[in-house]
Amino acid sequence: MSVLPYNHKLPEALMHLDLLAIAAHPDDVELTCGGTLLKMAERGYKTGILDLTAGEMGTRGTPETRAKEAAKAAKLLRAKWRGTLGVPDSDVQPTRQHKLRLAAVLRQLRPKTVILPYWEARHPDHYHASTLGYEACFLAGLKQLPLEGEPHRPFKILYATSFADVRPTFVVDITAQYSQRHKAILAFASQFRTQKGESSKAHKKLQVFLAIDRLEDQMNQLARHYGEMIGVKYGEPFLQKELMKVEDVVMLEVRSI
Repeated sequence: MSVLPYNHKLPEALMHLDLLAIAAHPDDVELTCGGTLLKMAERGYKTGILDLTAGEMGTRGTPETRAKEAAKAAKLLRAKWRGTLGVPDSDVQPTRQHKLRLAAVLRQLRPKTVILPYWEARHPDHYHASTLGYEACFLAGLKQLPLEGEPHRPFKILYATSFADVRPTFVVDITAQYSQRHKAILAFASQFRTQKGESSKAHKKLQVFLAIDRLEDQMNQLARHYGEMIGVKYGEPFLQKELMKVEDVVMLEVRSI
């Protein structure tokens, strides 16, 4: 699998995705909802990943390296497609230009469900990505919008909340997918593995703090935490703005007492 630019014309077979995860940087999807993407792919759903940027402002790695890593990770998660929108890293903004670009991609992929980052975050690119994603989903459905392709609006928008201080609406059991998700995250070797000639002492000497240095441990702890909340080993949390419909209250999962 290769990582394609946003304006790459997709073959008909790749259109009508069941699930599309949109995030600011390569590896964001793997860290927040990679297990869920894999689980849905295993159930026969057609999944995809759209990175808004190439991660070119990252302290480690190059855009070319990260593109190769992203392609490897997508393959491990069994995604049918992965693309890059081409928004400048560190300057993800819900501008009209970026919204129209993203709306055009949504018209091509026609996803039923979209996963976005939660709208509050430490990194500005992450919370701007949430706004950009939501507004593009809306614009993609406007018939009079001068864009190529038939209007399309996703049926459901979910927000990945793994690193957010918010109570999720629901948690997906990713116990069976956890090991493969871990491999997908470590596919980004430039980000999560100590590079040749690099040492923790050198980082301390330079007084450089990289959040990714402790991100893997934090990710593991969060997966265990949310898994425990629903009575399983590992979980990924999500939030939706609308209420959930329930037909059978007798068969609801997760024990109360």
